[in-house]
Amino acid sequence: MLAAMPPSPSKPRNGGDPHIQDRAGDLVRTRARDRGDACPGALRLHRADDGGLARLRLPTGSLTPAQVEALADAADLLGDGHLGVTSRGNLDLRGLDEGCGGALAERLSAAGLLPSPAHERVRNTVVSPLAGVDGRGHGHAPAWARELDALLCAEAWATALSGRFLFALDDGRGDVAGLGGDVTLLAEPGGRALVRIGGHTWRVAAPDAPRAALALAEAFLAVVGARDSGAWRVADLAATGTAPAAGATETGRGRDAAADPGADRTTGPADALRDLGEAADACLHRAAVPAERTAPEPLPRSGPPEPGVVAGGRALSVTARLGRVSSSQFRALLPAGEVRVTPWRGFVVTGLPDRAAAAARLAALAEAGFLTRPDSPWLRVGACTGRPGCAKSLADVRADVRPPEPERYGGLPVHWSGCERRCGHPQGAWVDVLATGDGTYDITVRDNSAQR
Repeated sequence: MLAAMPPSPSKPRNGGDPHIQDRAGDLVRTRARDRGDACPGALRLHRADDGGLARLRLPTGSLTPAQVEALADAADLLGDGHLGVTSRGNLDLRGLDEGCGGALAERLSAAGLLPSPAHERVRNTVVSPLAGVDGRGHGHAPAWARELDALLCAEAWATALSGRFLFALDDGRGDVAGLGGDVTLLAEPGGRALVRIGGHTWRVAAPDAPRAALALAEAFLAVVGARDSGAWRVADLAATGTAPAAGATETGRGRDAAADPGADRTTGPADALRDLGEAADACLHRAAVPAERTAPEPLPRSGPPEPGVVAGGRALSVTARLGRVSSSQFRALLPAGEVRVTPWRGFVVTGLPDRAAAAARLAALAEAGFLTRPDSPWLRVGACTGRPGCAKSLADVRADVRPPEPERYGGLPVHWSGCERRCGHPQGAWVDVLATGDGTYDITVRDNSAQR
């Protein structure tokens, strides 16, 4: 077998597309999803054209030197000798042979990267990668990540979260708060934090923030179950609801209403999000988390860490070109206090002796092929796997990619895709370069900010 766990679910009716409509009596129910998500994990591998694909979640965003070595060894001995960095700061291993699932699981467990096999796909967390390193922010995010991960892995119900449900833990600078988290924690001055879900915001004490995040995830699952929506993420709730079926009779609706006072009510996205807020209040209360409702405010915004020596001189930041590194490049990040993996397909190396040592290491990583300058045009470019690794791709995308001219597209990120799934595309506004299948690409500007 390819993996140590069951393969991805088979194709459901209606192709698993969103907005599935089922008729129940005189009501039409719109479901967000008609199947479980098929995201790969470290144990449930995806079958790609170039072999098995394993995705390792890094809920704290950081790796010890021993873990870096263990993953580089796994890439060499079990995969194709490379590691991919995803837009959530996870790591991919590709080219895995059939039957290697057990061996991979053993290696990950021995390295301390698989604390709970049952929860491995739901440990989706992005963390401010410079928290506690450059003197900015309020410093809580790494500790939050460790505690939240332990809380998640201790709850059996948490395994019902999809492999796409995302926690964003921001130290207050606003870097990961804009990455479309389903649950967002934002550190504030004075030992406080904001916790957000679906347009609802509460203020809590900073030490309570991880328990608050867990409570909001539980509330999401409660609403998904009560509405039978099939939603994977909070944004999916906007696709759910019920309405009178075409041709339903007044007498039929009246009869249903008599039996069930709620049967006559048309529901939609606003109702789902209202229910989510009410469920969150209840879950926070049950978790004994004192929480004050507050009006939603615009979140602070800042960009990713720029390549170079980080303020303070004892850390550096680099980016992997197109989010992929060889095992030798990965090992070149050592020695380090820790290696932090960023959701911008980069790495922060901490624990360097001084600024001179950081500058020397940065030069060595430039020689190794990392992007080390903030003016590199490649920083704006991303791409899906493309051919030959993906059967759905219409082109060898990575061979075709060219960096944009500096003045083009107003500085927006540019993402090259081999098919309409557009795997790994950025959040917010971005330039979509989509393969057409005839050797050309369509170029448009897209903006999915409204989905957050």
